[in-house]
Amino acid sequence: MSTETENGLVVEKVYTAYDKADVLEDVSLTAQAGKITCLLGSNGSGKTTLIRSILGLTPPNNGRIVFHGTELTGLPSHRIIAAGIACIPEGRKVFSRLTVDENLRLGAYQEKSPKVLAERLAQAYRTFPQLRERRNQLAGTMSGGEQAMVSIGRGLMRAPRLLLVDEPSLGLSPLLVKQNFEIIRRINEQGITVFLVEQNVHQTLEIAHHGYVLSKGRIVAAGTPEELGRDREVHRAYFG
Repeated sequence: MSTETENGLVVEKVYTAYDKADVLEDVSLTAQAGKITCLLGSNGSGKTTLIRSILGLTPPNNGRIVFHGTELTGLPSHRIIAAGIACIPEGRKVFSRLTVDENLRLGAYQEKSPKVLAERLAQAYRTFPQLRERRNQLAGTMSGGEQAMVSIGRGLMRAPRLLLVDEPSLGLSPLLVKQNFEIIRRINEQGITVFLVEQNVHQTLEIAHHGYVLSKGRIVAAGTPEELGRDREVHRAYFG
C-alpha cells in the first residue's frame, strides 16, 4: 500500500456503465501527491464520468479507487468528501440565489469549528480579493469569471488534500482561462494535489506535471507534458 499512499489517488482497472453500456473501460491512472495530474479528452470521452466515479456518484461496476491508501470504492459520496477530496464541477454550478459568502460557507458544511470556518473563509478571500468586495452579492448575478472564482473558493473551503477540477476553461474568455489556470497552479503550490480534467490541451500541459489522454472511455496515452505534446497518437486521439 505504500505506493498507493505516495500516489495519492489510484484508479485501477475501472469500468463504469450507464444502462449497461460501458462508458469507462479498464481505466487505470495515478495522481501523485502534491502534483498536478491532467486528464485530456474530447467531449464524450468519459472524463466527467471518471470524476463521478471517483466521487461515488456513479460507482464503478468493476475496479477500485484508492486515496492515500484508503479504499474509496463503494463508499457513499459524503464519506469520500470527508476523506479530503473536493470537486470544482464543470460549468461552475454556483448556488445562484445565495450570496458569495453563503456559497463559500457551503463548501465547509462538514466543519463544526467556527474558528476553523472563519480561517478558511479569510483564506478564500485572500485568494480571491474580488470576492471579498462582493461577499453579499447574489452569485447568480455575477459574471462567468467571477462565478468561477466562487466555485474554486467553495472547493478550497473543504481544505482538501485532493482537488478535482472539471473543465475550468468551459465558457470563459481566453484571458479568464489563463487566470484560472494560474490560480490552479498557485493552489497546487500550497501543497494541494490537483487532478485536472480538461479539453484545453495547451493551457493544461503548461501547468501539469503528468498527464493522461482518454478516448472513447479508454486511456490511450500517458506521460509528461513534453511527451504528450509531441505524441502523434495523442493528437489523433484528442482531436479525433
